[in-house]
Amino acid sequence: MHAPLEWLALARGGLDRVADRREDERWLAGRWADPATRVLVVDRGRALVRDGERPELILLAPQAAPEGERYLLGVDDEQTAYFAVCGPLPAIEGARAAGLRGVGAVLGDRDSALLTQAVALANWHATHTHCPRCGAPTRPARAGYARVCSADGSEHFPRLDPAVIMLVRDEHDRLLLGRAPAWPEPMMSVLAGFVEPGESLEQAVAREVREEVGLAVGEIAYLGSQPWPLPQSLMLGFFCRTADGGRLRPDPAEIAEARWFTRPQLLRALEEKEIMLPGRVSIARQLIERWYGGPLPDSWEHR
Repeated sequence: MHAPLEWLALARGGLDRVADRREDERWLAGRWADPATRVLVVDRGRALVRDGERPELILLAPQAAPEGERYLLGVDDEQTAYFAVCGPLPAIEGARAAGLRGVGAVLGDRDSALLTQAVALANWHATHTHCPRCGAPTRPARAGYARVCSADGSEHFPRLDPAVIMLVRDEHDRLLLGRAPAWPEPMMSVLAGFVEPGESLEQAVAREVREEVGLAVGEIAYLGSQPWPLPQSLMLGFFCRTADGGRLRPDPAEIAEARWFTRPQLLRALEEKEIMLPGRVSIARQLIERWYGGPLPDSWEHR
């Protein structure tokens, strides 16, 4: 048995999402009028942060927020309400714009959860402005957790694309890393792919490994998941093992390069800058470090 991953950058913290309040217009209006309410402004996946010992999101009072679509994020233990607004980032001295890739792993638990949730909702709304049934415009509803068609009244809810991401080991406990054709040449990571209709997660793991590098795998074990709203995925992490002898047959449309690594080989490749791994914001990095047995050098981490 494999213990679950203990830390995932975008699966931390979180508020009480108070789903029962999403259609309570009086409660929503009251919270928006409350100067204690905090608002996170997001624009094209980015929000304002202030650097310090640890970067922090800049949260505004409602009256200071720009105009834009508004989504309820939830309430904290002190019953302070948090909203997201899609709009231009205000000019604030000492602030900079940042996205999840850049700061998702270094924000505190609350701020990482706020930014992940806000970006996920904003991305979904931006791509679902029209009804998939009739093509008419839609409008936000349920405090940001639905859209309603202006013509037929049908409701549409946020969608996620489940994707499996798997660390493949061979009979010698070597790690398999690959590079997609579109990636910069030093970058390598574990394999991943989207779950297809009518397919279990385990079936998706086996299929993707077979399609991408020609290996049959077993001993498929789930380790954890985290949202990846870039734009709308949910990443589900696995370990699996192959007994195929390690002979790789990469599909060139999917994999430009694939290599096996022992632990000393991986560390040496990182130290000599032969390869570059995903940053700590990704579940891929956590899977690799779980296999390795501890943290790996950050000096050549992709940013």
